[in-house]
Amino acid sequence: MNVVNPATGAQIETYNEHDADDVEAALGRSVRAFEDWRTRPLRDRERLLANAADVLRENKREYAETMTREMGKPISQAIGEVEKCAWVCDHYAEHASAYLEADHHPSPPGSAVKTEYEPLGPVLAVMPWNFPFWQVFRFAAPYLTAGNVGILKHASNVPGCALAIEEVFREAGYPDDVFQSLLIPSDLVDGLLTDDRVRAATLTGSGPAGRAVAASAGEQLKKTVLELGGSDPFLVLDDADVSAAAETGAWARNLNGGQSCIAAKRFVVHTDVYDAFLDALVDEIDALVVGDPTDEATDVGPQAREDLMESLHEQVTASVDAGATLVTGGEPLDRAGAFYPPTVLTDVPDGCPVDTEETFGPVATVYEVDDEEAAIATANDTEFGLGASVWTEDRDRGERVASRIDAGCVYVNQLVKSDPRVPFGGVKDSGYGRELSEAGIKEFVNRKTVWVE
Repeated sequence: MNVVNPATGAQIETYNEHDADDVEAALGRSVRAFEDWRTRPLRDRERLLANAADVLRENKREYAETMTREMGKPISQAIGEVEKCAWVCDHYAEHASAYLEADHHPSPPGSAVKTEYEPLGPVLAVMPWNFPFWQVFRFAAPYLTAGNVGILKHASNVPGCALAIEEVFREAGYPDDVFQSLLIPSDLVDGLLTDDRVRAATLTGSGPAGRAVAASAGEQLKKTVLELGGSDPFLVLDDADVSAAAETGAWARNLNGGQSCIAAKRFVVHTDVYDAFLDALVDEIDALVVGDPTDEATDVGPQAREDLMESLHEQVTASVDAGATLVTGGEPLDRAGAFYPPTVLTDVPDGCPVDTEETFGPVATVYEVDDEEAAIATANDTEFGLGASVWTEDRDRGERVASRIDAGCVYVNQLVKSDPRVPFGGVKDSGYGRELSEAGIKEFVNRKTVWVE
């Protein structure tokens, strides 16, 4: 695997791929590791997870720099990502015992009935490059603590991150092979999915990748959790705080270079505040610093790969050709690296690429609507259903509107985010299942009913 720094276009590292024999050996080690790990007291697993949080914090600069080199994340955001990974470790180290405590049920006199939560075995995780540490720890912290063992197939452009994560668990004192990273091409994934030793799978990625994983796992009757794409609406109602909405909206769209499933992508704005909001949004976006991701002052770094930037630009160009108005941005920057500026489009025609497809980069579309009903209809007019944001000064109104939006999570007067304390996941083409909180740790367990007479 050749690693190219997206900020410079230069190849910076080469890693040897694992082959089919390596995969076979890893599966054998994983099964053996599970037999011991599943019997380890939960308190011990929590203690090791707390150790992992310490390792992350102690080495956060090193891990952040690896992210920045491999996929271009601005260094300050990369450090924040490592700190968030430590947070999710802290969360499950503190709460896993409560989450996994047996549930007791009504039963006849003289009997006792409970549900216990037992691990399933090796879990395959197919993870993306955009949050190369967070996406992995979001699955690993709960699933390993529940007693499963993990096999990671990370994106091919972040192999250094994959190996660094393996190092975190090793340094934290985890037994050998409880967590393994495999540097393999995508064509070896199906063999892992269909192998009897893999008991479940989780994927964060594109719709086509999710369908492929679901199809293979489904044939084997294996549980899957899928977190797929998003085209999140950001509703600005007529009574919204326009300044606050614009400030948060600009960041919600351009955080991580706009390369986020839960980024605000479609800004749905009431006509009474449309002009004021658009002006404020453009001002906020134009003020973002685009540049060297190793510079602490940079807000927006390069896109993760040259080909991804080119695909994004094709979406923008085709949409402008179809009649969309380009307000700002819209052309790759004339410099080395895969830099695309924060971009705003208005007057978006129905059916053009930025209207119907996910834009995985710093491109915002702004829609004008006449009333609340039209805002809700526009928000729901998508195949995706991951997150949404609603802006209004009336909290009751915000809650009422949130209840009518088809999404896995809706935030009122806040950007969409994943938080260890609350369930995270989508509906429709954004996937199924939940990560994080109690719901997340219980996705890959056997809910065993035990009746004692």
